[in-house]
Amino acid sequence: MKTVAGIDLGTQSMKVYVYNFEDKKVEAKTSCPVDIISENDGTREQKTDWYDEAMKKCFDQIPADLKKTICALGVSGHQHGFVPLDKDGKALYNVKLWNDTSTVEECEIITKACGGDEAVIAEVCNLMLPGFTAPKILWLKRHKKEAFDKLRYVLLPHDYINFKLTGAYTMEAGDASGMALFNSELRTWSKKMCSIIDDGLLALLPEIISSEKPCGTVTKEAAELLGIPAGIPVSSGGGDNMMGAIGTGTVEDGFLTMSMGTSGTLYGYSAKAIANPQQGLSGFCSSTGGWLPLLCTMNCTVATEEIRKLFGLGVKDFDAEAATAEIGAGGVVVLPFFNGERTPNLPNGRASITGLSLANNSRANICRAAMESAVFAMRGGIDAFRKLGFEPKEIRLIGGGAKSPLWRQIAADVLNLPIKLPVAEEAAALGAAVQALWCYKNANGEKASIAALCAEHVAIDTEKVVTPVAANVKAYDAAYAEYIKNLEAVMPLYK
Repeated sequence: MKTVAGIDLGTQSMKVYVYNFEDKKVEAKTSCPVDIISENDGTREQKTDWYDEAMKKCFDQIPADLKKTICALGVSGHQHGFVPLDKDGKALYNVKLWNDTSTVEECEIITKACGGDEAVIAEVCNLMLPGFTAPKILWLKRHKKEAFDKLRYVLLPHDYINFKLTGAYTMEAGDASGMALFNSELRTWSKKMCSIIDDGLLALLPEIISSEKPCGTVTKEAAELLGIPAGIPVSSGGGDNMMGAIGTGTVEDGFLTMSMGTSGTLYGYSAKAIANPQQGLSGFCSSTGGWLPLLCTMNCTVATEEIRKLFGLGVKDFDAEAATAEIGAGGVVVLPFFNGERTPNLPNGRASITGLSLANNSRANICRAAMESAVFAMRGGIDAFRKLGFEPKEIRLIGGGAKSPLWRQIAADVLNLPIKLPVAEEAAALGAAVQALWCYKNANGEKASIAALCAEHVAIDTEKVVTPVAANVKAYDAAYAEYIKNLEAVMPLYK
């Protein structure tokens, strides 16, 4: 038996899939929680030691004989996080995460120095937002100068795991394009943007390798620590959204993946570079050689989890309560900005419940409004895709929200598209494993196609396909208009 392993470093946990590609079967899946440091100023950070411990614990749960069958690994990681290491590979500071909003001032400084929003977009195909990596690097320089002066390796979370496995310092275009330092259309580092942050930054950035290439091979030290074979290839890896695209088969034009996790993301494969940053559609590269235009919201299941806990409800009870409310929640609107927000760009945003009256003030309406808000935030992304000439055929839904039948129907009705569920529950981990298989086959002389591999190894649950209901679509058009009206009313408060 031969297997490949996919490692997925998420915001809240690390997961490992061991996938038998000969029998198309997941032989093992393990996980370990990862803590987070949260502060009222928007700080969201983690420690590299936590990543090291989580990876060891995940592999320790896998039988030794099974680990010996692994012939390649792939790594997925949450995007945009900044992992600063010194010349010895030691962390100089905590990892600032994608949902850290403490860098608003740094964004303003960089944008002004570049010449404004349009100039920034011309350089890096995105706006300069607090979620991205570039302002985090400037934050380290401004607030932790002693650490910045020792900076040698600028890594993203998935690249850090690659580095620990192989000792190699590389990046691939997919995850790099989410740093706001990389021109995704030209697939090159922006010299101008790097120099704005620091004259020496460009020289610190790694080589960009193509997606089908290995970043390196597993070192003897990593092999002994994890109990896996030494010398096996580790694929280039990528951001969690890029790996989620592979794990859902979104590697050809027309397909969209929507992830409903801590954050909400909507992205689709494109054979050409397309983006509309002003409308929240970021210009990213895929980790398969194409492009991956993407919309991201920082609050998806966050709102439902917070309101569920407030009411003391279990997950199934929350869904059941929401299901008793009508479409549009009787006019109740939840604006779910518990983490601030990226789309729309409201880093100082706060959550609110509006539209309450004596007639609609019920737990059921508030629960349903929280669920609807997560999907309303994605609808603008669908409109932006269409304006750019991208015609979506269907949405492949992943993340915790995908497990809810009610949420799946809400998504189909709000977005007016069929919703399909991949069989694999952890799309990013499976995507990392499939990319590892692509890398392994190419390294062994097989000219494998990533689209063909996805068609072979990514299964769709045909019994859970959800189609939009015409009457519901019409009702949600009106509810969405009400949501936008409330959103536009509060946005000036958080600018």
